[in-house]
Amino acid sequence: MRRTALGITIVLWFALAFLAPLIIGAQVPSEARYVGSAECADCHPGEYERFTEHANKAKSDHSVRLMAPKLTPEELRECFECHTTGYGRPGGFRSFEETPELGHVGCEGCHGPGSVHVVTGHPDDIIGSLTLDTCRPCHEDERVQVINFKPLIYSGAH
Repeated sequence: MRRTALGITIVLWFALAFLAPLIIGAQVPSEARYVGSAECADCHPGEYERFTEHANKAKSDHSVRLMAPKLTPEELRECFECHTTGYGRPGGFRSFEETPELGHVGCEGCHGPGSVHVVTGHPDDIIGSLTLDTCRPCHEDERVQVINFKPLIYSGAH
């Protein structure tokens, strides 16, 4: 009787230790992908509303669309790197036709791809606290320096 109970206990511990992560992993994507800012609205309605209404990033596709006819394909790709969400990364912006929800700098442009966070809701599955280092890839550029633009991470964007 004791052997049977011990055997069952070992099997259950094995299942818990080795099979549960596989089952859970099947439900949560292993690599976070971009999902678009609208996915953030349900859990972060105030931030989403302020961002879409007040942040210039939420409308950054406007200037790219205006300039696009005057740019070479290489120049346009450079614009996409900072004026869209996730360009050149898995699940990121590809074109205004294919991925219109990522055609501007959305929430994930700063906070990173949100697919895992949307599923789990866990704060560790997204970049929560932003720093100036988060902004530097786009805001330290020579063109930005010319107009003396500074990122407003502590402003009313959310």
